[in-house]
Order: sequence, then structure tokens, then C-alpha cells
Amino acid sequence: MTNNLTASLCERIMGCGPETLTEEVRAHARTLVLDGLAVALAGTVQEAPPGILAASVEEQGATPVATVIGFGFGTSPMLAAYVNGASMHVLDYEPMWLPANHALSTTLPAALAIAEARGADGEALTLALVKGIELQGCLREASGQWDPGALRFHPPGLVGPLSSAVATGSLLGLDATALAHALGIAASRCGSVLANAGTMTKSTHCGLASSLGLEAAQLAARGFDANAAIFDDPRGYPAAFFPEFSPEALLAFGPPYRVIAPGYAIKMYPSQFGTHFSITAGLDIHRQLTARGLDVGTVRHVVLTTPSMPYVDRPAPDTGLAGKFSWQYTFACALLDGAVTMRTFEDARRFSPDVVALLERIETQADEGISGRFDEMHVAARVTLQGGEEFETRTQGPAGSWRGDALAPDAHALKVQECLDTVLSPNDSEALIGLARRVDTLEAAEIKHLMALAGAKRSGTNERGGVSCD
Repeated sequence: MTNNLTASLCERIMGCGPETLTEEVRAHARTLVLDGLAVALAGTVQEAPPGILAASVEEQGATPVATVIGFGFGTSPMLAAYVNGASMHVLDYEPMWLPANHALSTTLPAALAIAEARGADGEALTLALVKGIELQGCLREASGQWDPGALRFHPPGLVGPLSSAVATGSLLGLDATALAHALGIAASRCGSVLANAGTMTKSTHCGLASSLGLEAAQLAARGFDANAAIFDDPRGYPAAFFPEFSPEALLAFGPPYRVIAPGYAIKMYPSQFGTHFSITAGLDIHRQLTARGLDVGTVRHVVLTTPSMPYVDRPAPDTGLAGKFSWQYTFACALLDGAVTMRTFEDARRFSPDVVALLERIETQADEGISGRFDEMHVAARVTLQGGEEFETRTQGPAGSWRGDALAPDAHALKVQECLDTVLSPNDSEALIGLARRVDTLEAAEIKHLMALAGAKRSGTNERGGVSCD
């Protein structure tokens, strides 16, 4: 490893102040904050894990200084970041990054919790968020692990604690030495098992990353130490997780920031991002059939040609939730319904007769020659009808992705509104959107108001049986 890599990184991080927040960076930050809050609120009612986690956290009776999104109570910043990170990720609906990662749900919850608890303003929050996301992107690129099919760990559990520590450290005013210790502490909090994809536990990978990084920064602020050369030590962070680690990629930290280049893809479907390729293919075939007046129920056989990604090759997912990680299921729903929504991944849709029948007719061919990188991959589909007529398509990515078509102008606004409508009244939804769209200029009191709006809850039972905290 390069000597003094950790110290050099910390100096670079410390050198990025509010003056580096160009209008373009700020605009992206506003979009990210709005998207994160919207999908977190929807996650609290669409999926069971947030309610279970919130009930567990509320029992601990911590000092209520940070809002638990969607559940109407406050707790400590660390516990708020835990639940809110899980809520933000549970739908698999937050933006995707290059290399593949969940940089928002691991960073924004910690930044919001500390900003609310300590009375930080919107500019400080924005800088913290941008810095945290920047570190995650640099770490993922430095890892050399671009192909999702080759991953050994779920990425946010490996890089999220460090990014959360950087974001929290920015808000706490850590100097370079304390930040190095925070990174050392966070490095010992890393880990996430990919076998839990498709289960409730996956959402906690992001919640824990956000929470544990926040804790690392808080401990460092109190003088708690760690190996302050965690990127240099032969038994440090790179050696533990990324044997092909690139110091040069790590030290690329800084403006113009990764929120601009290579940027991110707004998710328009609540599922693993690779399946957005199969969804796009299914939607295209649906359009072809309906344009000809043909019945999608007459499909006899489907051949999907995909990259080799075993964890999303699930011909018969056990649950609707597991369907978020299935080429076959997402394609089937897109072809049958002409849309993929939050309700697509409920068990009722998964086990409906038309979906069950179509899944039995789908053949998947994994092509080792197709890259698994989201900026290089493609998915092809060939559909044969009962009468023998064939329809084909090939997609290089969903709208708004690195090689996909441009996202429709109002598409993100519609997504946000749909998510907020699951919980908020029209007036509260309008107020939250208004605050998020100028988050970088908010005063501390307005940050608290934003979180109070996000703290609204819907009583009762959500659609997967998760009980809201009352």
C-alpha cells in the first residue's frame, strides 16, 4: 500500500468545504434528499421490516433528539439512522450508482439524524451528504469490483460505514486526525452477506452501515481511537476486503464529485437494479403486443438472455419480496401488466395464476460474454406466442441510466408523489417537497420541520403485515 494513504485521504476530505458545492452539485443533492425521504416513507408502510425495527428501537427508550421516519417518535441519532436507513433501502427503490452501490440509504440517514440533533443548517447537511457519497464511490472504484455478479459482499455493508463516518464527521467538525480514527473505527464495523438478498435482513445492511458510521464519528469526537492508518496497514481495510485496491482511485476524492460524474440512476422500479433491464425488456414486448392488438396471455415461450448473475436468476421466487431479485419474475410482471410498481412485489401478485403460468414458460440463458457492469450490460428477450409469432427486444438500460433513454421530465416527480401519498396528507406532502427542493439553503429550524413532516405515521398494519408503532 501507499504510505500515508489514510492521512492523505483525510486531508483531501477536510479540504472540501462549502465553496465546492456548485449549483449543479446542490441541485443533485436536492434531488437525492427528496428521493430518499420519499422512498423511506413508502418503505415504512409497504414492507414489514421498518415497523419491526422501529418497535424494537422504541422499546429502548433513548433520548428523542432524532426523528424515526414514518413512525411518529424520536430516538438517538444512532438508532434513528439505523431504522431510517433500513426504511430507505427496504423497497430497493433509492438511486443506483457506479460501481453498483446504495450510497444514499447508507449516508443520508446519518446526516439527517446528526443535523436534526445538533441544529445544523441545510448547507452543512448538503456538504456532509456529498462528501459521504463521494467516499463511497471512490472506495467502490478503488475496489476494482465492477461486476455485481462477482461480488463477495453486499457493497453498502463494506463501504457504507466509512461514508457515514465521513458525513457525520463533517457535521461534527472532526479534524483530519479525528477523522482518521473515525475511519479506523468504521472499518471494523464492515460486513454484509449477499445470501440475505431477498430477505428482510438485506435492508439492515444499509441501516446498520449508516448507524455504525455515525457511531464511529461520535466516538472519535470523544477521543476514542483506532488505527489511524487503516488504509496503509498490511492488515487494514483494503487487505481485508479488496486485495486489488487502487490508492489512486481513493485519492480521486473531491470535486466535481460523483453526484455529477459518473452520476447516478434514479430508480423507477422498486427492485434490484439489474432487473430493471429485464423490466425494460418486458415493457417493450408488452407495448409491441398491445400495439398489434395481441393478448399477452397467449405467450407460449420466453427466452431471456442475461449476464451471469446467479443471485437474480430466480425462476420461481419464494415470495414477492424475493421477486425483486428475479430476472424472470420482473420480466413476467412487466410483460403481463405493462407496469412494475410497489404492489408488484406483494405475495398476492407473485402467486396469481397468470404469473405462475408465465414463469413456467420462461427460459433464462446466462451469457458469460455479457458484462455485468450496469454501464455496459444488456438483456435480450424473445417471446413466442401460441400461434408461433415471435417478438424480440434488447435493452441497454432503463430510462435515466448510463446507457438508457432520458428519463421523462415529470417521471421523478410522479415517483416521489406516489411514495409520499402512501403516508402524508396532500398539504404535508407539498410542504415536504417544498423544503427538500431547497434543502441546501434551509435554516436549522427548517431542517427540524422537514424531519417532523417525515416523521408522520400511518397507524395500523402495512401490506406485508408489519405493525406500525402506536
